[in-house]
Amino acid sequence: MKLTKSHNLENYKKPYIIAELGSNHNGDMEFAKKLIVEAKESGADCVKFQSWSKDTIFSKKKYEDNYFVADDYRDRDDYTLEEIVEEYAISEQELLSMKEFSDQIGIDCTSTPFSRREADFLVNKMQTPFIKVASMDLNNYPFLEYLAKKGKPMIISTGLSELYEIDRAVKTIEEAGNNQITILHCVATYPPEDGDVNLNNIKTLMSAYPEYPVGFSDHTLGTTIPLSAVTLGACLIEKHFTLDKEMEGWDHKISATKEEMKAIVGGSKRIVEAMGSFRISATESNEKKIEFRRSIVITRDMAKGDMIKIEDIDYKRPGGNLNPEMTEFIIGQKVNKDLKSDHILIQSDIC
Repeated sequence: MKLTKSHNLENYKKPYIIAELGSNHNGDMEFAKKLIVEAKESGADCVKFQSWSKDTIFSKKKYEDNYFVADDYRDRDDYTLEEIVEEYAISEQELLSMKEFSDQIGIDCTSTPFSRREADFLVNKMQTPFIKVASMDLNNYPFLEYLAKKGKPMIISTGLSELYEIDRAVKTIEEAGNNQITILHCVATYPPEDGDVNLNNIKTLMSAYPEYPVGFSDHTLGTTIPLSAVTLGACLIEKHFTLDKEMEGWDHKISATKEEMKAIVGGSKRIVEAMGSFRISATESNEKKIEFRRSIVITRDMAKGDMIKIEDIDYKRPGGNLNPEMTEFIIGQKVNKDLKSDHILIQSDIC
């Protein structure tokens, strides 16, 4: 599936890597630029923000309850949830600036919309190459229909969802006339226990939706699990990105550093190359085959006319002469010259 002008998505091919910046810019656009530069230098293909505001992400009741999901703020009284949301939100003008900056240094830039207005802005003004749908909106079928009608490729995360909900989401997008869908296996816990990741769901999604590419939106710690997803054929890896895991903020602790993102990008490339073909075929050179395989040798001095018996032969490196496969044809043959013990037998040695 064509995702951008320069990237096609296909299972078992080199994955498209999204450095999820989310709100890790902490409301500081100069810091956001540093994140973009570091993501580019790490080898990521795309940086992604999240487009929400105080009015589009939470209801008034949520602000009144003032309950923080993020541990950094849960027991603090110097911030309210409303204040944090306002501080970490990115404005339309700031997003346009980040898109322009990303274009200048050569990395794709997009954002996840949390409302129709934000979707309109991303498509009409920011001209995002694709629309990324957060897990929380997978069962927001009216919103999915609205997004699908934009005609852009859609990437949908499947955290929080059962298979029947994923199926309905896919059908909703299809019925809106959009068949440009990429499905991401996702666990919306930050971070999940390893036993809850269920990477085999990537295979399940591939079987359920063979016409669509399947990727992985990762919230685990480190690089092992996203790289494991690549071995299962994931066409896209999305991973939160930070410059410092110890920074104050919502997602820094579960984010990849520059070195970790480099490891994911480089490791993904190696894995895809190493996965190779499903067809079994020796790739070693003939020289290597000769060096490592064995030839038939005789185990005693033999005189001209002696008959070769099974106890008269052994098999030693290098190959390239009479190989072990020829044993049954050699037994019972006579040598036509005197031969020393440990001589490598060749065709001209026998009658």
